[in-house]
Amino acid sequence: MKTLPIRPVPPTPGGQRPGADGPPVDRRWTVARLLTAPHRLGFFSAALMLATSALWWAVALVARQAGLALPWAVPPAVAHGLLMGMGNMPLFIVGFLFTAGPRWLGLPDVAARSLRWPVVAMLCGWAVALIGFHAHALVAALGIAAVAGGWSAIVVHFVGLVRRSPVADQLHARVIAAAAALGALALWAAAAGLATDQATAVRVATQAALWGCLAPVFWTVSHRMIPFFSASALPLLDAWRPNWLLWVGLAALAVAGAGAVADLLWWPLPPAVRWAQLALEAPAAALMLWLAVRWGLVQSLKIRLLAMLHGGFVWLGLALSLAAVSHGLQASGTSAVGLGLAPTHALTMGYLGCTLIAMITRVAAGHSGRPLAADNVAWALYWGLQTATLLRLGAVLWPAAEGPLVLLAVAAWAAATTGWAWRYGGWLGRPRIDGRPG
Repeated sequence: MKTLPIRPVPPTPGGQRPGADGPPVDRRWTVARLLTAPHRLGFFSAALMLATSALWWAVALVARQAGLALPWAVPPAVAHGLLMGMGNMPLFIVGFLFTAGPRWLGLPDVAARSLRWPVVAMLCGWAVALIGFHAHALVAALGIAAVAGGWSAIVVHFVGLVRRSPVADQLHARVIAAAAALGALALWAAAAGLATDQATAVRVATQAALWGCLAPVFWTVSHRMIPFFSASALPLLDAWRPNWLLWVGLAALAVAGAGAVADLLWWPLPPAVRWAQLALEAPAAALMLWLAVRWGLVQSLKIRLLAMLHGGFVWLGLALSLAAVSHGLQASGTSAVGLGLAPTHALTMGYLGCTLIAMITRVAAGHSGRPLAADNVAWALYWGLQTATLLRLGAVLWPAAEGPLVLLAVAAWAAATTGWAWRYGGWLGRPRIDGRPG
């Protein structure tokens, strides 16, 4: 008897196989699709803010370079730090946390509709704040208050999940909840600082949000997920992540954050404090760089999507290394300002930015029914972020070329983030390509 190979019938352009029951799947982009899963709502909102903030700052820097005087009601550096730090990353955290969080906690999926009003409050708040940065500080304060209110509601919602969880291991979720609560307090403090025209208070709140909320959340997620992803993709690796390592990393971030706040309040700090910072940051930097290797940095280079995640994590060790060098230069009297903003940009653009894009690219691909892989477009966008980070650090380390390098950095950052938002924002508003719900 002759056997005939079984050939699957390809789907029609409408998304259904010939003869399948039911109407064709509507592949159009719709806002309603964003409300079908938390990652869709959170990631799209964050991508919108990521591209908006990048383009806004690019316009501001180009105008300054061209000698055009934009109106500013809030000092540009203050507005920049607040928006670029807290404008998009909390929204990405919303998408990730209410997708992975219920699984960590052994709870049912969270309905995206339960998150829509806090997210809308945050988006509208940032729109008002952007106007206020150029029009009036009180308008900016109202906008940030709306953002703080939305984020506070998100924190309360997540804390409720933690309290209802039946699982024994809630460590990572509880750490994230505590860090997110600190971020809410920082946003309220920033709103108060803007309302009272206290620029230093806003800068302190921004540093508190960076080192007390964003960096701890990303470190906690890194501690839980990087070893897991690496061991899943590379069987020769183990998912090594002892709890003491989590606490050491959190302590290192707390020390760095305390130093950043102290710089704003009591500059210049005495040499003894600088030597103490160096003594704490140098070992922490060495630990993080060693950890990057221990978790499979070299092995990950064979898999693009995994390499993206590891490449982002390396920047945490580099940021702490640059901070140690900077404080060493200040302690020895070699330089009053050390390496300036280089450690901060290594942390924000390098660690937070590149890790964010790597993690969300993975989630967006998997939850849209696509292969868990980084294609050439994703790979190019990721290296655009890495290039922007290197250019921004180069502007600090090579003062003679600071102007051109900063412009190149912001151009690369805007191109990569806008490209990412356009591509993945399109995915998030359409059905999964495999026809499954979610």
